[in-house]
Amino acid sequence: MYQNYVFDLYGTLADIHTDEDNPTLWGKTAEMYSKNGAQYTGDELRSLYLELVEEQNRIVIKNHPEFTNIDIKIEKVFRKLYELKGVSPDESLVAATASYFRSVSREYIRLYDGIKDLLTELKKHGKVYLLTNAQRSFTWEELEILGIRDIFDAIVISSDEECCKPDKHFYQAIIDRYDLDPKQTIMVGNDPVTDVQGAMSVGFDTLYIHTNISPQINTNTGCTYFIPDGDTRKMKDYLI
Repeated sequence: MYQNYVFDLYGTLADIHTDEDNPTLWGKTAEMYSKNGAQYTGDELRSLYLELVEEQNRIVIKNHPEFTNIDIKIEKVFRKLYELKGVSPDESLVAATASYFRSVSREYIRLYDGIKDLLTELKKHGKVYLLTNAQRSFTWEELEILGIRDIFDAIVISSDEECCKPDKHFYQAIIDRYDLDPKQTIMVGNDPVTDVQGAMSVGFDTLYIHTNISPQINTNTGCTYFIPDGDTRKMKDYLI
């Protein structure tokens, strides 16, 4: 038994598929911008969006040379896309734009089998945390859609920290903020590098589950526990 259970989200607790290459996404998002005074075509919006993402990456790298793996706040990109057309959006418009973009790009999102029951049961034995490489602008709403947001004792999202797994700084953030004892903590994830190697670097035990959206590697990579067949119902056997 552990005191702290730290989970990855996408590919571990939830199955998701998004498509940001779909021209329909950019056309519909351009329509939203245009309705709010920022005239774009879909192609123009996509090209500028990608340029601004790279710009934000460069800024974060410059500001945080100590990070080995960085993340950005994507809402800064959505805001800048308005500003470049002379529109000064308020926070609610930026949030609505990000939410709309994600909803159009998302083909589906759903919990894997037994996840909600597992998280609820684990709370009887310890603290349950989420540590995810994700954008708060997208993920906060998706956690509500999945019906699990209120289960976690705390949620740490990479875009807030501007660094991501497997960076030690990201893991250290949750350790320091919630006073976790690494020896009493297990990381559960579907990626042998970001979830397993990253967690091992700070002394966590690890459970690696190979799911349908895991990287191709499907071997025990030094993790404490290994579920090769993606059966999320088996996680309970190792965690409780």
